[in-house]
Amino acid sequence: MNAPAAKPVEAASPHVMNTYGRVPIALSHGQGCRVWDINGKPYLDGLAGIAVNTLGHNHPRLVPALQDQLSKIIHSCNYYHVPGQEQLAQKLVELSGMSNVFFCSTGLEANEAVLKLARKFGHDKGIENPQIVVYERAFHGRSIATLSATGNEKIQKGFGPLVPGFIRVPLNDIEALKKATEGNPNVVAVFFETIQGEGGINAMRADYLRAVRELCTQRDWLLCIDEVQSGMGRTGKWFAHQWAGIVPDVMALAKGLGSGVPIGAVVAGPKAANIFQPGNHGTTFGGNPLAMRAGIETLRIMEEDRLLQHAEAMGNYLMGRLRAELGSHPGVKEVRGQGLMIGVELTKPCGVLINRAAEAGLLISVTADNVIRLLPPLIITQAEIDELLGLLLPLVKSFLAEA
Repeated sequence: MNAPAAKPVEAASPHVMNTYGRVPIALSHGQGCRVWDINGKPYLDGLAGIAVNTLGHNHPRLVPALQDQLSKIIHSCNYYHVPGQEQLAQKLVELSGMSNVFFCSTGLEANEAVLKLARKFGHDKGIENPQIVVYERAFHGRSIATLSATGNEKIQKGFGPLVPGFIRVPLNDIEALKKATEGNPNVVAVFFETIQGEGGINAMRADYLRAVRELCTQRDWLLCIDEVQSGMGRTGKWFAHQWAGIVPDVMALAKGLGSGVPIGAVVAGPKAANIFQPGNHGTTFGGNPLAMRAGIETLRIMEEDRLLQHAEAMGNYLMGRLRAELGSHPGVKEVRGQGLMIGVELTKPCGVLINRAAEAGLLISVTADNVIRLLPPLIITQAEIDELLGLLLPLVKSFLAEA
């Protein structure tokens, strides 16, 4: 049965800054992997709020836990101890093999803290102008510092002068990394996404990750990894770099850690755990009791329901079906990704598919102009993947057939 036609949402309020090219729908509520707009039209959620809604919508164990926390205390500042911080930090340390955690509210804040850690690491060693290696097509946020680390000139335009101190290199080329840093005593860290999200679902190879880990150890650099989008079980491991069997010195988390409640975290190993001291960094909202409860319950439910194994299995199924249906199509460059973080790169820009998919009752994303990005909740079932494909594949094939 076709979804009922929905009346388009009116143009955005003149009082809201015009910072987003919005799809003309407004969501009202959700259940599992499905959401409804204010007109009652249902949509299958293939985006999960950009890898945020780990447990889908209205989860029967998460929501009562958050309601319980709301009735107790939502926020207390970091003048005081927050027991939930200790509990969630202990769990993240256990899962990561690292040692200490700083909590903030967003991925941008986590990445900003990573950059500050790396710089102070250098200053503590007597390096006056510390430099950090970053990557082509990277995305780390839109603050001035994280924007400077980002490898996208289009979104940097108009915000110069950018912050100095970055050396940019291509992905998966260890010789290029060595050449770019050869003889430079100011390098203090290498910073990257294990799988680039906004850059087009571009993954670092396992052998490359191991080589960078070895190089950082040899040269006394910090290995800093942005797992904001690729972490929290999305690839079938808690953190995507774990597929390579490495442990970073610093790791940024956010998005899926709170299943929709804003939360960010910086996890540090022994080499970086004591760089920040009181007064060096801080946050008003970070580590608040509500966000900590969201993180604790998200991890508990993920373990109880074996969602890492589920994400890997469902990702393999979705990837296999996409490759079988589209892999040999002349308009498709590549189907790639890992677990439930998948990109379908087309030969031409395909931003129009976001609206077309929404009209058909499916929420997706297009990134890097020509990459369809799929990031469904980790609870998605095989039947729902079949439904997703039933909606998406005809749209893609029809689009590619257009002149």
